[in-house]
Amino acid sequence: MEVNSKKRLSLDTNVLLDLAGGSEVVHDFRETFQTKGYRLFVVPTVAEELAFLRLEGNEEQRGLAHIVLVNAEQWALTPLSLPTAAEPICEKFACRLIEKCLIPLDEFNDGLILAETSFLEIPGLVTSDHHLTDIEPSELNRAFAAAELPLVTVFHPKRLLRAIY
Repeated sequence: MEVNSKKRLSLDTNVLLDLAGGSEVVHDFRETFQTKGYRLFVVPTVAEELAFLRLEGNEEQRGLAHIVLVNAEQWALTPLSLPTAAEPICEKFACRLIEKCLIPLDEFNDGLILAETSFLEIPGLVTSDHHLTDIEPSELNRAFAAAELPLVTVFHPKRLLRAIY
């Protein structure tokens, strides 16, 4: 466990692809937050999505995923793993988010990413996916409480940058 668990953020696949694509906002976010002592993590489902895109994505996705995988260490991104016992808990949480219409049916992986982030006690998920950033925080809080998982706050990288300045 990190000494300062509040300075931990999980990155969604889209943020990593934006980083690989040279997004100024995402690079500014990464550099600014790392300079301020934040650690940036990649949860297992994000790593799996990157591996899938590297092999099975369209030409652009394959290229961007390759850039992420090659530069992850230079960008100081830390991949994390989950104990096997956590997998059914995360799957159940993702299903519950879909049942409660908090995420679309085809976004099961996003539910897994939220659950994995929570299970690993990372307090924030950085994403540019509107279906995640638009979830009513009180509804998401209730879902985490019902699953007896630690709360994860969803942030857009641009909003985080604005908040820190």
